[in-house]
Amino acid sequence: MPDVQTDLFGPPSGEPPGRHRLFFAVMPDENARHGISRAAGLVEQQHADIHPRWINAKRYHATLNFLGEFPIFPEDIVRKAKAAGENLKAPSFSWTLDYVASFRGHQPPCVLRSTVVPKPFTTLLEALNTALVYAGLQRHVDHKVVPHVTLAYGRRELPAITPVVPITWHVERVLLIYNGIGKGGYQILGSWPLLT
Repeated sequence: MPDVQTDLFGPPSGEPPGRHRLFFAVMPDENARHGISRAAGLVEQQHADIHPRWINAKRYHATLNFLGEFPIFPEDIVRKAKAAGENLKAPSFSWTLDYVASFRGHQPPCVLRSTVVPKPFTTLLEALNTALVYAGLQRHVDHKVVPHVTLAYGRRELPAITPVVPITWHVERVLLIYNGIGKGGYQILGSWPLLT
């Protein structure tokens, strides 16, 4: 796919190096990643007119909590976020994504979503919020997360919801990810298994 997007949170914006983003996420296994790539290919075939800028498939993820963007590396927040990850208790679960739609925005994200969000996903979000509070990060609690995987950013919204072949992935780990803008991508700072 042309015009691969390397920034996880939006279209390239000419930001100077030195921005530090931190977030909790889940990432698909290889089988799910291939399925997500096929869904992106379908969008590319059917909706080339939105002129999408594609996310690199290696970076597909679903954000659980965006901790923020910081001018310097947030060591204290990283330490507390790791403590939250250590104390996170939630079951693993299967998540099926089955349609593509757009969120509104300047360059609308083209996202893969699920008709039914499994209850354990909601449980995971609630458990993460609780762990953040106990770790001293209560101002980072987020009750408005809409589970999705961003595929691309377009110049306009998709005209309609696009059903895709259902993609099921078993969510087994929560990751703490650092994205240093202008520093060559992101790295995993912590990884915690969900309960089996």
